[in-house]
Amino acid sequence: MTAQDLADALRGRLIVSCQAPPGDPMRETSTLVRLALSAVAGGGCAIRANEPEVVAAIADAVDVPVIGLWKDGDTGVYITPTVRHALAIVAAGAAVVAADATDRPRPDGSTFAELVTAVHAAGALVMADVSTLAEGITAAGQGADLVSTTLSGYVPGTPVQTGPDLDLVTSLSAAVPVPVVAEGRINTPEEAAEAMARGAHSVVVGTAITAPTVLTSRFVAGLARS
Repeated sequence: MTAQDLADALRGRLIVSCQAPPGDPMRETSTLVRLALSAVAGGGCAIRANEPEVVAAIADAVDVPVIGLWKDGDTGVYITPTVRHALAIVAAGAAVVAADATDRPRPDGSTFAELVTAVHAAGALVMADVSTLAEGITAAGQGADLVSTTLSGYVPGTPVQTGPDLDLVTSLSAAVPVPVVAEGRINTPEEAAEAMARGAHSVVVGTAITAPTVLTSRFVAGLARS
């Protein structure tokens, strides 16, 4: 798949993130595959998935692009932190590798640019997960095929908010020559539509669609306050 093919497939549409954290009952490969199939049946244009085994199973099951990543750890750069992680995700069948493209040091001392070069050489594309405008501009300059707002609010120094960072969507869309993907805390169809209106090429939604544990806990908390 070329970058243009991917851009055409994603333009104006919804990507669904089918993941579950460690310890969650949903964190089982066949369960996540069924989530992905349900997301595609509902109109999702691509699936974002974590870890080689899950990426491979979902890629075999769906007929839409899989955006794969590999979370290793839970602090610092842990979303596809090294070239080794990225190439394992390509080998699993992902059309796109999502990787942390913040300005923080990577655990093996490598650079995001080196990861992009390796993934492109292996025949896949790269989504840069960023937290700031400057990081997005740098990532696009280093060859990222897509830039996503995934990490805004999760990196020290970025705005902590309950909803999506729509201002970052707006500024990135005006500043980079590649498609901008809105991701992070998009909880309603209205927020997704607003992200598009702000210039997003496409939108990723995860928790609000595929995380029943979190969704149930929100209802329980709401009842506790009543």
